[in-house]
Amino acid sequence: MSSVLKCISPIDGSVYAERPVATADLAREAIAKARTAGKLWAKRPLSERVDLVLKGVARLGEMTTEVVPELAHMMGRPTRYGGEFGGVNERASHMAKIAESALAPMVYETSDSFERRIEREPHGVVFIIAPWNYPYLTAINTVAPALIAGNAVVIKHATQTLLVGERMVRAFTEAGLPEDLFTNLFLDHATTEALIKDRAFNFINFTGSVGGGAAIERAAAGTFTGLGLELGGKDPGYVMEDADLDAAVATLLDAAMFNSGQCCCGIERIYVVDSLYDAFVEKAVALVQGYKLGNPLDPETTLGPMANVRFAKEVRAQTAEALAQGAKALIDPALFPEDDGGAYLMPQILVDVTHEMRVMRDESFGPVVGIMRVSGDEEALALMNDCAYGLTASLWTKDATRAAALGAQIETGTVFMNRADYLDPALCWTGCKDTGRGGGLSEIGYHNLTRPKSYHLKKVTK
Repeated sequence: MSSVLKCISPIDGSVYAERPVATADLAREAIAKARTAGKLWAKRPLSERVDLVLKGVARLGEMTTEVVPELAHMMGRPTRYGGEFGGVNERASHMAKIAESALAPMVYETSDSFERRIEREPHGVVFIIAPWNYPYLTAINTVAPALIAGNAVVIKHATQTLLVGERMVRAFTEAGLPEDLFTNLFLDHATTEALIKDRAFNFINFTGSVGGGAAIERAAAGTFTGLGLELGGKDPGYVMEDADLDAAVATLLDAAMFNSGQCCCGIERIYVVDSLYDAFVEKAVALVQGYKLGNPLDPETTLGPMANVRFAKEVRAQTAEALAQGAKALIDPALFPEDDGGAYLMPQILVDVTHEMRVMRDESFGPVVGIMRVSGDEEALALMNDCAYGLTASLWTKDATRAAALGAQIETGTVFMNRADYLDPALCWTGCKDTGRGGGLSEIGYHNLTRPKSYHLKKVTK
C-alpha cells in the first residue's frame, strides 16, 4: 500500500488534507504522457500558447474565494490579506508580454548565400518543486514562462500546501490547456530523487532549503539536467542618515513580519546609522506592538501562526540563544498571549545583537528581526556581506548614485533602494552564494527554460 502525504493545519494541528503518494511507475507514466503532450504543444503558435496560459491564470483567479481560506488552513496566512493573485497576474502578464521578443531568433545573416541564426527551443519536461510560503506566486514564476516557451510542466508541491499544485492544474485544464501537458504529482523524496537520477526531466526548478537544493544537485549529478535553485536567504536592510525614517520603518518591519516572517526575500537583519538608530528602534517597536496574533480565519488577525510547529521551534531557539548571548528583546510577551508555544509565535525585535549570534547569521524564516547600530557605509557593507546567503538587500537613502555604488559591492542577487520584499517580473530573480543558482522571470527566465539551437544554412554548393 502506498504511503500518504498529510497537510497538518497550523491553526489547530488537525489533518487538513491528505493524498496518496504516487508510485514510481505511475509517476513515470504521467511524465511520459506530459512529454508527448509537450511535443504537440511546442508546435502550436506562440500566440496560442500565450492565450491559453493567460486563460489558465484567469481561471485560477476566479477561485480566489476558495483559495484564501484554503491557504489559511494549510499554511496560516490571515485571510484579511487575500490570495496571491495580484502578484500571480502581474508576473504571468509580464512574461506573456515579453514572450515574443524574448523567444525571438537571433538572426545574424539572411543572404543569398547563408542563413545564420540562433533559436530558443523548449527543454521538454520542466519539473517544478514548489514551496509552501507563497505557493502560487513561487510556482507561477516558472509555470507560466515554461508553458509559454513550449515545455510540458510537472509540478510537485510542498506537503504543507498539498492542494496547490492540484488546484493549479485544474484551473489551467478547465481553461483549455491540453490534457497531460500540465501535471501535478504527489511524490515522496525517494521517488523524486529516483526520477531525477533516471533523467525523467529536462529541467528542474526548486525553491526551498539549502539542504533540499543540495539533495537535488546530488540526484542530478552526471545527468546534465539543467537546474534552477532558489534556496536560503538572510536579507539585510541598511538605513542611511538621509533616509525617510517613517517609510524605512514601515517597509522594513513589514518585510520582516508579514506572512509571519516566512518570505524568501523578507528582511531578517537591519543596520541603522548612528544618527537614526534610536528613533528607528522606537518607531519599529511601536509598530510591532500593534500587531494582532491569532487565528488566520479571524479578519482582525494581522499575524497568523507559522506554517508548522517545527518552524516556530527553530525561531524560538535562535531567539533564546541570542538572549543568552546578551541580546535584548523589546517586545513584551504579555502583549501576545496567543503565543502558545506551538505554531503561534509572537513577533520579536532584538537589539544588542552581534554576528556571533545565529539569529543574525542563519536563516530564521520567522517573525524576528535583529537591529544593529552602524557608523556608516563601510561597516554596513561588511556586515551585509558577512552572510552565507545573497538574495536581496534593501538600501534606504535619497541618493540613487550612492545606493548603486554601494549595491555594486554587496554580494546579492537584487539591490533595492527604498523598497523591500518585492519581486519585479521585468528583472531577473536570482541569487548568489548559498541562495542558489539560476534565474527566473524577465527575459533571462526564458533563456533558462529553453536551450539555444544554432542554424548555419549554406545555400550554395560551391
